[in-house]
Amino acid sequence: MKRTRASIVREHGPFPGASRINGVTFDGTRVWFASGDKIHALDPQSGTVEQTLDAPSHAGTAFDGRHLWQIADDRILEIDPADGRVVATIPAPGAGASGMAWAEGMLWVGEYRARKIHQVDPKTGQVLRSIQSDRFVTGVSWLDGELWHGAWEAEEAALVRVDADTGEALEQLDLPEGVSVSGLESNGEDSFFCGGGASGKLRVVRRRG
Repeated sequence: MKRTRASIVREHGPFPGASRINGVTFDGTRVWFASGDKIHALDPQSGTVEQTLDAPSHAGTAFDGRHLWQIADDRILEIDPADGRVVATIPAPGAGASGMAWAEGMLWVGEYRARKIHQVDPKTGQVLRSIQSDRFVTGVSWLDGELWHGAWEAEEAALVRVDADTGEALEQLDLPEGVSVSGLESNGEDSFFCGGGASGKLRVVRRRG
């Protein structure tokens, strides 16, 4: 497995009214991050929060091109980003859903302590298949057909690329000591947006070391 030190190229926050960052997603223009009872939209260039929605937001966040998806305890909410209206609700898989991503019409949901990533039907909440990781799973992201997840193991945080069929770790970007990763989402190109949990910070990490 290729293993390198992660390169943090930018930090934003902490933000007023957001003591922590849970889930993170990107709509192509703005970064959305969950803070417990609100979801905030951030301009990643200026670092300015441009919009805030009231919503229970305890873990992962995803964007399907139209709506936000937000883990709220044992449920996943489908939310209209224009006004925060909940348009649908499905059950969250397992116990302790963590990160979440949208790819190819499906939700991909991390289950933290089970070290799993579940492929979930967004209409029913049915788990279609599960991928076993060897690390605690925090954020989840797909980029160019590659499945990445935030990881926490032995007091160390990292971004890990895994084989989407076997869960085998293929590449790892080790975060500096004391830096955690909660939500995770790619910018679609060369970087990841990483939630910093209780630090209240959003970090931009270069995709390749």
